[in-house]
Amino acid sequence: MDKFIIEGGQRLEGIIPISGAKNSALKLMAASLLVKDETIILKNVPAIADVLLMARLLEHLGLRVKREGHVLEISGRADKINAPYDIVTKMRASVLVLGPLLARYGEASVSLPGGCAIGTRPVDLHLKALEALGAEISLESGDIHAKAPKGLKGAVHRLDFPSVGATENMMMAAALAEGETEIHNAACEPEIADLAGFINTLGGRISGAGTSIIKIEGVKTLHGTTYAVVSDRIEAGTYAVASAITGGDILLEGALASNMEKILDALETSGATVSLDEKGIRVRGSKVIKPQDIRTEPYPGFPTDMQAQLTALLAVAEGTSSITETIFENRFMHVQELIRMGADITLNGRVALIKGVKTLQGARVMATDLRASFSLILAGLRAEGVTELRRVYHLDRGYEGVEEKLSACGAKISRVKDQ
Repeated sequence: MDKFIIEGGQRLEGIIPISGAKNSALKLMAASLLVKDETIILKNVPAIADVLLMARLLEHLGLRVKREGHVLEISGRADKINAPYDIVTKMRASVLVLGPLLARYGEASVSLPGGCAIGTRPVDLHLKALEALGAEISLESGDIHAKAPKGLKGAVHRLDFPSVGATENMMMAAALAEGETEIHNAACEPEIADLAGFINTLGGRISGAGTSIIKIEGVKTLHGTTYAVVSDRIEAGTYAVASAITGGDILLEGALASNMEKILDALETSGATVSLDEKGIRVRGSKVIKPQDIRTEPYPGFPTDMQAQLTALLAVAEGTSSITETIFENRFMHVQELIRMGADITLNGRVALIKGVKTLQGARVMATDLRASFSLILAGLRAEGVTELRRVYHLDRGYEGVEEKLSACGAKISRVKDQ
């Protein structure tokens, strides 16, 4: 295993190119299963571990995946309809092959998903959505078995919660279903709109993506295309916090402000200066970090995927802040590690009360999930002394070239083997 060694106290300044969105690229790769024997070229695909895992899964199913830099070429057709435990348990997004396989081949078997330990995240919303389209679903020995012997039929379905994954699985399945489908209480995330845009370039007919009601008119076949993945708003937000917490000045090249309104609002409330540039977003930190109260919510609210990063920033604010986590019940595992670095944080159920401290101290800390990993890097960048971050494989799942991007802006961070 690798670990990061971070020497704190460096002001960051420079340009950080923002990669393609992890939470979009994986879904577009899954949607490639809908296409009938034609080639798909995806551009701006991030070089991260989860993309490699999804490529392995597609190859297991029978597709051919060729990668060159940030470009993926996906071709062929599936000759298997089962997503095995050894791949699915490593990445929750694997469950998103369920809808496309079912729609394209009439049958699918997917192991119950794994991934970060930040909450139970049940798949029942996915299954209800597919059942609304006519799927017959059973759970046996930890596997989801789905069949549509009479094909999938369009339907009107209201999600109990605006789940991103359930919205995406139903969208993909409905793209090849007979008739029209309406998804009510749909997730509104920018990645949903990106998936709809991709399917439409394949020949699909989806409207309303990005709103709470999505309409899908099923088609008989979909064809190949070339498509660029949208930039990663969470990566951009993370590096924006890196600028704010170090009093830095960073241009987030390729970042889209329209997808990041709540994140940028929170940064400005903290005292950072945010300005738009033709190349992206510029964030300049201030000497004084101001406290605030944050509540995570489905998009367009403040994203749960930025909660850990804001916790690190507010740990050094002048005053008391609070963060209420409404999405996942177990997403404060980074707090204990921040406390090891001198943060003053008290947990009360889903609420973190954060009393800002003047300084953090470098320490040995351990990553527990993807976003928590980077919150500890952020704390290490601000801390006095050296921080040693272990289990950085969590980080590699969703962030590309972390040490290179930060080092280019003046950070003292290195990756070494963990003995």
